[in-house]
Amino acid sequence: MTTHTDVQTDVLIVGAGPTGLALAADLARRGTRALVVERADALFPGSRGKGIQPRTLEVFDDLGVLDAIRAGGGAYPVGMIWQDGARQGEHRMFDETETTEAEPYAGGPWMVPQWRTQEILFARLEELGGSVAFGRELTGLTQDEDGVTASFTGGSPVHARYAVAADGGRSAVRRALGIGMTGETVDPGPTLVADLRISGLDRDNWHVFPPADGEGFLAICPLPHTEDFQLAGSFEDPAAEPDLSLDGIRKLVATRTHLAADDVTEVRWASDFRPRAAMADRFRQGRVFLAGDAAHVHSPAGGQGLNTSVQDAYNLGWKLGAVLRGEAPESLLDSYEEERLPIAAHMLGLSTRVHRGEVRRGTATQQLGLGYRGSSLAVETRGGLPEDALHAGDRAPDGTRGGVRLFDAFRGPHWTLLTVGTDTDLPELAARTVRTVRIPAYEAYGAGVFLVRPDGYVGWAGTSAEGLAEYAESVGVAG
Repeated sequence: MTTHTDVQTDVLIVGAGPTGLALAADLARRGTRALVVERADALFPGSRGKGIQPRTLEVFDDLGVLDAIRAGGGAYPVGMIWQDGARQGEHRMFDETETTEAEPYAGGPWMVPQWRTQEILFARLEELGGSVAFGRELTGLTQDEDGVTASFTGGSPVHARYAVAADGGRSAVRRALGIGMTGETVDPGPTLVADLRISGLDRDNWHVFPPADGEGFLAICPLPHTEDFQLAGSFEDPAAEPDLSLDGIRKLVATRTHLAADDVTEVRWASDFRPRAAMADRFRQGRVFLAGDAAHVHSPAGGQGLNTSVQDAYNLGWKLGAVLRGEAPESLLDSYEEERLPIAAHMLGLSTRVHRGEVRRGTATQQLGLGYRGSSLAVETRGGLPEDALHAGDRAPDGTRGGVRLFDAFRGPHWTLLTVGTDTDLPELAARTVRTVRIPAYEAYGAGVFLVRPDGYVGWAGTSAEGLAEYAESVGVAG
């Protein structure tokens, strides 16, 4: 049996994709020891998950990487429909939305190639003192009441108090645990995705070549601050096996567009997959948690997979940190599956509907409206609130009042005790983990007292602080 003295790290994270890196960075800033292990010898090299939704931009703001994400990406270009070598007109990929004081990043998704997002998160992790052990493939995993023991190729076994599977849709951790995955094929034909260098196309548009003669669609999108384009091509024949070689991709481009084969000068990365929607039967087994694609696999349509995955990490990080520091009861970790499984199910449905053309990419895909009103961690003590009012469990809006920008106040690993338009007395909460902020009336909140969680959602809300101390005790932030 693993004993406490055998533990080499607090949290073992298997997988150095966006999920694992975001979680590791969040834990590192909380002073929690985490070890990230990755089967590959380097970070993922492709652009696959390139859309960063507004809610994820807010997460990245809190994690300290927003400036780098902004600098490394760009707004989505307008689509351009082509037919027979001629431009047919523009196609808006996303419904236009406006930023507001409460939702400062709501203008639409921000395009950043996945490889660059991972490089930025990796740099932040190293800045916080963390690291990744590459070339470590999981070969076994056991757990008991004290911890988890994992064995790997290329290194010694690792003992941890908790482990997180962030190792993708074919998760070795999930298979080792025997957790099933239920889902459906969204599109029976395969899709090819590649990063390539190509001449003959401008970088001002996302170039779309509609299906013709039984072939699938082809889209070629310029990737910001690179010389690369991302190509995505679908195949209607379920038996098709896309050719990922340079010659194969050249032939595909020459067949479906007005471009010549030689206009494709280089293929930098290529992959193929069959779009599916699937979700693990549970997100936790004992001391092991599933996050990201290990827990849910999306169609890429609508740009929900990477974003839902990063937000899994953001939900889990503060909870693991609080429990491992002895500030919160172990039962707090039960809320991870309680909160994230319904969100994942909802976003899987949305991704599938977008893929099938049943809904457009609009405000729902921005993930700003997602919340945890039904969670055991959401305590709303005010009665008679309209449905569209801010409730416990909702995302806490941004805004500036009384010289205080709320996102600045929330930024960091702490809770925030916020009073809005009231000078009511407040209980003494844990000074190390709770920051108190008072602002004048603000319509996005309404008057009252709000305890905002470390992940930016309202945990407790009331017209006064009556009952707040009991809630604070339950989540480990009482004075």
